[in-house]
Amino acid sequence: MQRYLQETPLLDFSHPAIQQLLDAQSWRTLTPDAQLTAIYNFVRDHIRFGFSERDTTPASKILLDGYGQCNTKAILFMALLRAVGHPCRLHGATIHKSMQSGIMEGEVYQVMPEEIMHTWAEVYFGDNWYQLEGLILDQPYLQALQRKFSEVSGSFSGYGVATPNLQQPDIDWKGGNHTYIQKEKVMQDFGVFDDPDTFFSQHSQQASAETLQRFAASLRHDINRNIAKIRQA
Repeated sequence: MQRYLQETPLLDFSHPAIQQLLDAQSWRTLTPDAQLTAIYNFVRDHIRFGFSERDTTPASKILLDGYGQCNTKAILFMALLRAVGHPCRLHGATIHKSMQSGIMEGEVYQVMPEEIMHTWAEVYFGDNWYQLEGLILDQPYLQALQRKFSEVSGSFSGYGVATPNLQQPDIDWKGGNHTYIQKEKVMQDFGVFDDPDTFFSQHSQQASAETLQRFAASLRHDINRNIAKIRQA
């Protein structure tokens, strides 16, 4: 299990910002189950859903930015888990870009590849590995989306969601369960990796360097503005 607790350049949990957060939240004093619940809820709801400059963003910067998507939220979540002694690993996959329709529009939707890199953290707890993908969307955003599509009682795909039940998705950690919010649109499954550094050294977004630069500099801001409008509705 020791390899699932190591610090890496992306999982930089010794960074002062992360250590200050641990002190402020008093997570080290909690029981293991309470630690996991508190950290999960923090990353889900206090780190807003939004697109970072790049997938390979260190956990400390994600925390300071205050927002992230699947890949960057997984990085921060893993760093916080390892900081308090919870073994965790990364699960890599791709999702179909149609799941992002509604927040990716026009040109940004056209230039994005059909399959987008997608990751989530798995935590070892109580002698089992649990897939905790359900922390990608913050509650204010998801609740606004549920109101917007209040007539949908079953499956839903779009706006960053791919779930069999929009109104009651499996996003709450209850002490021994998987959580999901986008998994229904998974295309390729690359399996598990010790850390995000290893995964992203082998897999990257299938877009041109020019597209990735434009995404980092401008296109992602359009997506984030769309997300903010929905959240505030």
